[in-house]
Amino acid sequence: MNAIVALCHFCELHGPRTLFCTEVLHSPLPQGASSGDISGQNEQAEEEEGGIQMSSRIRSHSPAEGASADSSSPGPKKSDMCEGCRSLAGGHPGYVSHDKETSIKYVSHQHPNHPQLFSIVRQACVRSLSCEVCPGREGPIFFGDEQHGFVFSHTFFIKDSLARGFQRWYSIITIMMDRIYLINSWPFLLGKIRGIIDELQGKALKVFEAEQYGCPQRAQRMNTAFTPFLHQRNGNAARSLTSLTNDENLWACLHTSFAWLLKACGSRLTEKLLEGAPTEDTLVQMEKLADLKEESEGWDGSEEEEKPSSQPDAVEGQELSKCSPETSLMPDCNSWNVAHRRLSVFRSLRHMRQVLGASAFRMLAWHVLMGNQVIWKARDTDLVQSAFDVLRTMLPVGCVRIIPYSDQYEEAYRCNFLGLSPHVQIPSHILSSEFAVLVEVRAATRSSLYPTLFDEEQSLNKYEFVVTSGSPVAADRVGPTILNKIEAALSNQNLSVDVVDQCLVCLKEEWMNKVKVLFKFTKVDSRPKEDTQKLLSILGAAEEDNVKLLKFWMTGLSKTYKSHLMSTVRSPTSSESRN
Repeated sequence: MNAIVALCHFCELHGPRTLFCTEVLHSPLPQGASSGDISGQNEQAEEEEGGIQMSSRIRSHSPAEGASADSSSPGPKKSDMCEGCRSLAGGHPGYVSHDKETSIKYVSHQHPNHPQLFSIVRQACVRSLSCEVCPGREGPIFFGDEQHGFVFSHTFFIKDSLARGFQRWYSIITIMMDRIYLINSWPFLLGKIRGIIDELQGKALKVFEAEQYGCPQRAQRMNTAFTPFLHQRNGNAARSLTSLTNDENLWACLHTSFAWLLKACGSRLTEKLLEGAPTEDTLVQMEKLADLKEESEGWDGSEEEEKPSSQPDAVEGQELSKCSPETSLMPDCNSWNVAHRRLSVFRSLRHMRQVLGASAFRMLAWHVLMGNQVIWKARDTDLVQSAFDVLRTMLPVGCVRIIPYSDQYEEAYRCNFLGLSPHVQIPSHILSSEFAVLVEVRAATRSSLYPTLFDEEQSLNKYEFVVTSGSPVAADRVGPTILNKIEAALSNQNLSVDVVDQCLVCLKEEWMNKVKVLFKFTKVDSRPKEDTQKLLSILGAAEEDNVKLLKFWMTGLSKTYKSHLMSTVRSPTSSESRN
């Protein structure tokens, strides 16, 4: 976080003064500099604190040293400072903490070395201890402007038996130029700075009580004649904070606290990339989760929850392979996913294309995109599940209806992905239908069917895949445009599997946008057929296969989107705007 944290004190002799400040340096400190810049390398004391490496370095141009070699140093002169105004005495090293994760350095000294920063901190110090004070003179307040930065200030009192009123006035300020970030960090800064203040006040209170017990100042002052301005000019008027708290390591502890505060405050808020409105897949998933939640609330007992996943009614219309643990209401879903991750027979579409062959995969993918029923017959349920997990990525979520494994044939209106055991009889009209494709997984006739492609996938060597359909896709058939683009991406070996997955997401979004336009044009506006043909030509989807694909994908639109369009059409304002 680009900010400065400082401890300020209102001195009775010199007014508001900066005692100690910690700033962030993004550029590395100069290496190999002269001894006047950095010295005492052999006296470095390093320790690890939350990933930050702290060391002490002598900086000759520190204003706390009084007479500096650089006469232009912005700090006050030694004659203008008393014990209460000084934190690091002459010759005392400053503090530098190195954040190994981000290569950022946190530097602590009495005043910033940069003249502009010194002026900003000085002005914030004066305002925090004079005009910008909350009621009661103790507590947090926010002030600032674009030119001098914005300040979070927390004023507080420290007990001192020798001070007027038995207390001295301090403040901890945080200065940065980002107003919104500082305001959003208010609760965090308030809690952490309040903790630092409580620790300082607790130490000072112990010293105050000990001094009062040994030599009570209140009775002594009451017995002494009133002498204006005499008490504040004596030798006890200015006392350092280390004396008030009886802590010689106070400044090292404050450096550690301030450095951690800057690091933690900069890490707690992160930016998120907003990608616009939710996709149709997201809306459909949200609707299905809502339906599942509504069903679960209506369950009277646990009998419905313990239905085996092989029953079609328990899985119809649900997404088994990718349901999340926190939203899954099916008891077998997690165990199914564990087995799938362990075996992972089909890893990707490219993997399946290599196993089945280019022509068989094209036939299978064509039926998947057209919404025809895809039937897999195999003994290995994990093999069938992995195949459905891979194939479903080509479709919108709303178009996927899976029955992963059944002992009887289910009609196409129940599911478009159906897994069957080998002994199940499929009706003859389904086998000869152009709206279904069958993939039979048989035992391989040779001991090693794919030795060169899949040395590590020994589980595939025992299988032989036969893809048949009543309407085979001709090799010279153009097919839907999205299928040709998918095949081009899969055959391009320069594209990794992750890149192919992202290409598939983009293609689905492109065609779902076309589906939305067609739905609005035909179902909502009820345009004539001639206008629809013109629209399809404009969308680049006038071919027969593309039209079939759009009509099937239209069934995957979310209820939210459809109801929104219908409500817009029925509203009076929309009808007036069209007129």
